[in-house]
Amino acid sequence: MADASSPAPVVLLSGANRGIGAAIVNELLPHGYRLSLGARDTASLAAAFGPEMENMLHAHCDALEPKSAKAWVAATVEKFGRIDVLINNAGSNEKVSLLEEDEEALDRLWAINVKAPLRLTRLCVPYLERTGHGRIVNIASMSGKRVRNPFVGYNMTKFAVMGLTHTTRHVTWDMGIRATAICPSFVRTDMTRESTKIARDDMIAPQTLARIVRNTIELPNNAATAEVLVNCRLEDML
Repeated sequence: MADASSPAPVVLLSGANRGIGAAIVNELLPHGYRLSLGARDTASLAAAFGPEMENMLHAHCDALEPKSAKAWVAATVEKFGRIDVLINNAGSNEKVSLLEEDEEALDRLWAINVKAPLRLTRLCVPYLERTGHGRIVNIASMSGKRVRNPFVGYNMTKFAVMGLTHTTRHVTWDMGIRATAICPSFVRTDMTRESTKIARDDMIAPQTLARIVRNTIELPNNAATAEVLVNCRLEDML
């Protein structure tokens, strides 16, 4: 992203305490990134990664508490003085089926999967623009590209994340910001533990997805990827 003389990039990462988020932390730390980690429970961050360090911030961020996002971004800038990368990783796969009405669950899905990434994007763009090479990565899903399950709430919100990503890409391109949606199929995390459609050993390892994230944010401005589709089984790509 930056040349060797520049300060170490600062990454703001939601849902950092487990699964894909924790794998991203473990991928980025050895490569010199400074990390601002968000989770609903900061104690879970300490349990996963130890106490805060000079190159790490633990912050409370709850998608259902909009003010927490603003406080997190402010704390990140106060500690590090900049934000180079936003990774919207936190998400929910709460099940809302097409023919079963559950407005409260549907509202939670929209709040967590769509409104929270949009909110963080709005808050971070001014700081990302200052770097000249800001990056936004939205962890989406293959369920935002095609439908293979009955869970309309999850599918709708992941399609919306794709719309968010492409709108962000369009609006911020001339600011030097590059936005990418990473769309994995089944990833071997707690969120897929109940799935019987594919053996767990055949699912994408979170560590593999984390390497894809790092590669994405390290690409130069003139080699940006709008979408990265990550398959663990053969699919027709339209």
